[in-house]
Parts: sequence; structure tokens; C-alpha cells
Amino acid sequence: MNSNILNIEKELSGLRNELKNHSLYKKLQTLEDVKVFMKLHVFAVWDFMSLLKALQINLTCVSIPWVPVKNAELARFINEITIAEESDYDANGVIKSHFEMYLTAMGEVGASTAQIDSFVKSIKSGISVEQSLENLNLPIEVIEFLNFTFDTIKTNKSHIIAAAFTFGREDVIPDMFINIIKKATIENNKKYDSFMYYLNRHIELDGDEHGPLSLKMIEELCGKDNKKWVEVLDTAKKALQLRINLWNSIEQQLMNRN
Repeated sequence: MNSNILNIEKELSGLRNELKNHSLYKKLQTLEDVKVFMKLHVFAVWDFMSLLKALQINLTCVSIPWVPVKNAELARFINEITIAEESDYDANGVIKSHFEMYLTAMGEVGASTAQIDSFVKSIKSGISVEQSLENLNLPIEVIEFLNFTFDTIKTNKSHIIAAAFTFGREDVIPDMFINIIKKATIENNKKYDSFMYYLNRHIELDGDEHGPLSLKMIEELCGKDNKKWVEVLDTAKKALQLRINLWNSIEQQLMNRN
């Protein structure tokens, strides 16, 4: 593995361990807890797509007239991820984005989609992300998480956007959620196929395909430019810290409910 990547992995290990061992996970015990989690986490599922689209705009040609791109390998990688994230097959063989699959899973377990539905509707009507967020009664940690994403995109620097995309998305522990859903299936005598499919699909894609390719993308974008590597590390640290802050907020929501 590239020495710069190894250094970043080492520098991020503390934040990643903090995230991996976050006390939030121990408080997620029931389906009701999962509903609270999903209601806020869905905003992070949504904004991931904008990071992806920013990379697609920068690394492929999406304008007319078309011209060859600088790095066809990176273009293929981003296009492949876009296909999977924006137009994948769901549990029933219907083509949906992973965000829409998550909404379906929320409906399946009974988690409220009122806030995210209102937010997306606001975005579609032409209202800015910042204003749309202000119009919702969301925890400050959720707002700061999304604002960081779009501030990152506004830099228009592919390596910085790729850093948030690659290192700032330390996912929830799927095994824990799978166990909760299995328990709920037995207790409620109900299947949660959409949620299980979503979790298993992400394990498959992130582990086998997207994770290693994302690291290669960082290598290609930074090359031997030390300044870029420093900016990647800085962005990655901020992104992970904001993810931890988001987890803190969700944990507080759970504690307030009990």
C-alpha cells in the first residue's frame, strides 16, 4: 500500500477507533432505537450522493461537447460507483438509489421520514441546502455535518472531496443492525427484507469493491504533491470528527427518549 495512505490510516486510527467503539452502539438495542437513529442518519445517507456527484462532475465529462477525460480509470471508477449508488436493484429487483432504498427500509421499520421528505422537497423547489436545513428542527450536529459536506464540495478540489468521500464515511457496524433486525423479526413475526438487503448490499460493495478503489482514487489524485496529501488528511480528520459528533447527537436523542 502507498506510504502516504498508510500514514493517513495511522493518523486516523484514533478517530476511527472512537467511532467504532462509540457508546451509541450499546444503546441501540431495539427497533424503536433504530427508528430514532435512522431519522437522523438518513441525512448523512442523502449528502453522500452529492459528494459522489461532485467527483463525477470533476473526474468525468458531463458537459457538451464531450472531450476525453484526463484519467479514464478514475472516470470508470466514479461511474461504476454512481451506477451502484444511484440506480441499484433493491430487494424486489426494482431499480432505486441507495438513498431511496434507505427510505424504503425506514418505512418498513416505521421510522419517520417526515423531516427528510420535507428537506428533499425544499431542495427540489430551488431552496438552498443551508436554508432548507434552517427550516427544519434538526440538531446542530446534523446541520454542521451537512454544511461541512457542501463546504468541501465548494472547494472544487477533487482530492479534498475524495477525502471526505473515502475516509469520512466510516459506516455503522452492520452486524449490530443485522442482529437487531433478526431479533425484531422473531419478536414481531415480521420480515424486514428491505433493511436487511440494504445492509448486506453495503457490506458487499464497500468491502469488496468501493473501499479499495476509493484508496486508489486518492493516490491518483494526490500523486507526489505533499500539500494535497496534507489537505486530504485534514479533511478526513474533520469529516470523522463530525461523524462522531453526529453519533453523539443521536445518542443524546436516545437518552432523552428514555
